[in-house]
Amino acid sequence: MSRQKWFIIALIAPAILVMAFVVFYPFVYNVFLAFGNMNLSRIRDWELVGFRQFIKIFTEPSQPDFYVVFLKTIIWTAANVFFHVVIGVFLALVLNQHLKGRGAFRTILILPWAIPQYIVALTWRGMFNYEYGSINLIITKYLGLPAVEWLKSPTEAFLAIILTNVWLGFPFMMVIALGALQSIPHELYEAAEIDGAKWHHKLRTITLPLIRPVMIPAITLGVIWTFNNLNIVWLVSNAGEPSDNTHILVSFVYKAAFNFYSFSHAAALSLIIFVILLTFSLFFMRKTRATESAY
Repeated sequence: MSRQKWFIIALIAPAILVMAFVVFYPFVYNVFLAFGNMNLSRIRDWELVGFRQFIKIFTEPSQPDFYVVFLKTIIWTAANVFFHVVIGVFLALVLNQHLKGRGAFRTILILPWAIPQYIVALTWRGMFNYEYGSINLIITKYLGLPAVEWLKSPTEAFLAIILTNVWLGFPFMMVIALGALQSIPHELYEAAEIDGAKWHHKLRTITLPLIRPVMIPAITLGVIWTFNNLNIVWLVSNAGEPSDNTHILVSFVYKAAFNFYSFSHAAALSLIIFVILLTFSLFFMRKTRATESAY
């Protein structure tokens, strides 16, 4: 083997070793756990039981029910990503104009994304407090409506975590969309104006098609991140409260592993999440033709 090939191997070997220990080994170990029966009582003498954990998830009743949690996860993901994209693209369109203090507005609007998630979650949990929270203060004092028990009712608690995550996630889509907008040649808009195109025509025929190749991968990442967002659900709703009614799949995986100590059951659930997200990503990227050029 030539010296040049040895040099290339030496360069990539550290990255391969890190990937092996950080990604490949945990994934393979998780697969072994998913096909076993490990829990707190048989950590050392667990054995492979095949697809028993997966069959148990899909056929045996549980609390909370798998299908109910899965439906809530779909609603959680769809609502969050929808508002992330709509708010993010709208703000990007506004900030792409010639405005005074545009740099300051960009800095302020990106702050939610820069703040650590656990700080955001605990802050919003305090804002949703029934007696002292600022949200109920606004509702009662300025809107004249009765205070809402945000964290004591399943529907309101689920809405609370969605509102928190919407506020946390729109800056990412805004930054991505703003970068895509600034890459569009201004000559296209000038040609459209000469043809008499209105703003909505330019938006539909120029802006949206040309930012699509950038936004589709960002939306795909947004779906994956939101589907797996444990921090907001766990901290705002206090570990799925009330009565485990605000769980999404990833928070229930965490509870199954570290509250119930059913490690194989949690591993099987995590593999199901992996398959769901992998299937969605491949299907979504292919159907939206994300890798094709916009021109």
